Amino acid sequence: MNDEQAHLSRISTEWDLVFQAHHGPPEEISAAQTKLMVRYAGAVHRYLLGALRDPELASELDQEFALRFLRGDLHRADPRRGRFRDFLKRALRNLMIDHYRKRQRAPGSIDVSHVPEPAAPDEGPADFDRQFTESWKRELMAQAWAALARHQERTGQPLHTVLQHRVRHPKVKSPELATMLSPVLGRPVQAGWVREAISRAREQFATALLDGVRASLQEPTREAILEELADLELLEYCRPTLERRGIIR
Repeated sequence: MNDEQAHLSRISTEWDLVFQAHHGPPEEISAAQTKLMVRYAGAVHRYLLGALRDPELASELDQEFALRFLRGDLHRADPRRGRFRDFLKRALRNLMIDHYRKRQRAPGSIDVSHVPEPAAPDEGPADFDRQFTESWKRELMAQAWAALARHQERTGQPLHTVLQHRVRHPKVKSPELATMLSPVLGRPVQAGWVREAISRAREQFATALLDGVRASLQEPTREAILEELADLELLEYCRPTLERRGIIR
């Protein structure tokens, strides 16, 4: 196994934070809880907003989920039960059912029967599963964009700007893209520079996606990461990087 494969397979998960957040010393609990909430709050909100289609209600349940998390109601998170994504999905569904049951007690309440059960591993994806998977995917993408923006700020290399322009103008050739980027960057750039910058930006973006996926897995082996990337429909974003590193062929 080469260095890149070893890096990809290295166990560097968030599970130690899960246990610190609920079972660690008091001084570690607060920091671990905060880091976990920051990492996953976006996925939680994206799911609730997409599932409920009510920004005010989604915001209300965001706060309820955070309260449950911070007071330790979700302490049953166990890496032996699989991906943190799956645990979080179950916790969110329980939150929604509890909310609907409370609403049912009042006139004109909502029937909880429309809240679908999470799909079993050998069954087709239910609406619930699809919605949460999509929210998780979008959050990983957002985190990758944010990581690329931080890289640009830290290094001064305008990779975020260049890749944003490529995404917004996918059919524009490199010479035309160079003409568009020159006034934005405040200096003249050539087509060759643009192609090289896009390649480096995609590498950074894919690396951020890989880091985000690996962090959510119990045992981030090569096979587990590739399976998760495929499940989230992110494999094609990372394929060139994985091929260059000899991880897939």
